[in-house]
Amino acid sequence: MARSTGKVRAARLTDLSALGELSRRAQGDAEGTRSLGLPVSGPPIGVFSLFRLPLGAFTPHDVMYVYDRGGHVAGLLRAERESSRDEWTVVELDAVGDLDAGDVRYRLVQHLLRDGAKRGAVRFHVACRDADDNVELFMQSGFVRFGDEHLLFRAPATALPAPMDEDAARALGIREATAHDALALSRLYAAVTPAPVQRLEALRLPDWERQGRDSRVPRSSLAPILRFADMEAFVLPAPGGGSDGTQLDGFAQVGVAKEDQPHYLKVMAQPGADIAPLVRFALGVIATRVDAAGHRQGVLAPVRTYESPVDRRLEEAGFDSIATVTLLMKETLVRVAEPRLVPASVR
Repeated sequence: MARSTGKVRAARLTDLSALGELSRRAQGDAEGTRSLGLPVSGPPIGVFSLFRLPLGAFTPHDVMYVYDRGGHVAGLLRAERESSRDEWTVVELDAVGDLDAGDVRYRLVQHLLRDGAKRGAVRFHVACRDADDNVELFMQSGFVRFGDEHLLFRAPATALPAPMDEDAARALGIREATAHDALALSRLYAAVTPAPVQRLEALRLPDWERQGRDSRVPRSSLAPILRFADMEAFVLPAPGGGSDGTQLDGFAQVGVAKEDQPHYLKVMAQPGADIAPLVRFALGVIATRVDAAGHRQGVLAPVRTYESPVDRRLEEAGFDSIATVTLLMKETLVRVAEPRLVPASVR
């Protein structure tokens, strides 16, 4: 890998035109270009249009770095910052160069980690396609690969189901999620998520209480697009409430796009639970929030590999798999074993 000659610096307003062109070029398959490859590099969904960041939505919490080579922008890294959890998500990592694109991206990531540590970042998240040395690049920087996620897409040409009326939804038990569901949602998450992933993501009850507009829980590779969507969450209680009267069989998070991008659907379900009605209800909610002209974007649904057979239920509802991405995370905190009392024994 060639050593690049340049420096990493914070992006400026005067860079925006060059950054837009760099981002668009990096999403193609031209020789010497590198990107995260999210979620696909060509039609029907373009990465630049999907994750584009209008100036009005760029907040002081977000960061953007460029690789400056003699006044020419050769690399871009954009990260979105969740202030409530001090977590940063890498959204774009692009470079253009015949020989040194890999080194440019490595230096951008190293700068991000140093700057994030100074600003108190607890975790760094990234999702990328396992190509162009993406995974190797982040693992060299201390990231841990903890899972893969299928991205499913429901084309806009496929008509959405008719909205479910209130009586039908009430008969199924489907209702809007509230802060009082936090404990039940945490238990549902624990039931479908492997323990090592739970420890890495470290979700807390307050995270589950914040259902609605600003919620990014549960996390997915498509979390950045939620900033440009109106969020709603719904739950499907277990028949009779389960053993403790509060058990949930399913959870659906719906994001109706405000920008020219796909709508969002995230589903969690207990193993063996019938979630087809919940999926149909969630798609009906999207149908009620948009008119016929506004649904040209389609619907995206992320499903982690260990969450199967949720993907099968979505395919039955008209979704098709379009990509598989790798999830990686880096913690800046050091985990230590806490001292505790243990039962005494007589030998």
